[in-house]
Amino acid sequence: MLQLLLISMIFITSIIFMNMIHPLAMGLTLLIQTVLICLTCGLMTKTFWYSYILFLVFLGGMLVLFIYVTSLASNEMFNLSIKLTMFSLISIILMMMISLIIDKTSISNMFMNNEMLSIINIKSYFSENSLSLNKLYNFPTNLITILLMNYLLITLIVVVKITKMFKGPLRMMN
Repeated sequence: MLQLLLISMIFITSIIFMNMIHPLAMGLTLLIQTVLICLTCGLMTKTFWYSYILFLVFLGGMLVLFIYVTSLASNEMFNLSIKLTMFSLISIILMMMISLIIDKTSISNMFMNNEMLSIINIKSYFSENSLSLNKLYNFPTNLITILLMNYLLITLIVVVKITKMFKGPLRMMN
C-alpha cells in the first residue's frame, strides 16, 4: 500500500516538474522525487543501504547543480503557482484516500518492509543481511565494482588535467 502511494507521488512530482519554470523550483522538485525514489527502493529491497547510497549520490549532484544555478539565475523572482500547488495537494490527498480504501491492512504494518517485519518476528536477520552484502563482492559482480572504481579514478585524473591550475575558477569574479 505504501509502495503504491509512493509510486503515485513520484508520478505526481514528475508532472509537477514538467510545469516548473524556475530552476531552483526544479531542483527542489527533483530532490523530493529523489527522496521518494529512495524510499521506494528501500521498501523493495531487504535493506536500505542501496537507498542511502543512491540518496547521497543524488544529493552530491544536487549540490553541484544548486551552486551552478544560483550563480547563473540568482536575480530571478521565485513565484509559486496556486493552481499547481492545489493540483498537487488534491492529487496526493486523493491517492492517500484511495490507497487506504483499497488496502485494509493495519496502519502499523503500512510503513514496514519485509525486512523490518522479519526483524520483529526474529527470523534469521544476520544471515540474510550477510548474504545480500556478499553478492556485491563475489565473482560475477566484483568485476563491475572494479570497473566502476577504475572509471572514477580515470575521470578524476581527466578532470584534474583538463582544468588549468593558473587560470582560476570557471566563473569570472568581479
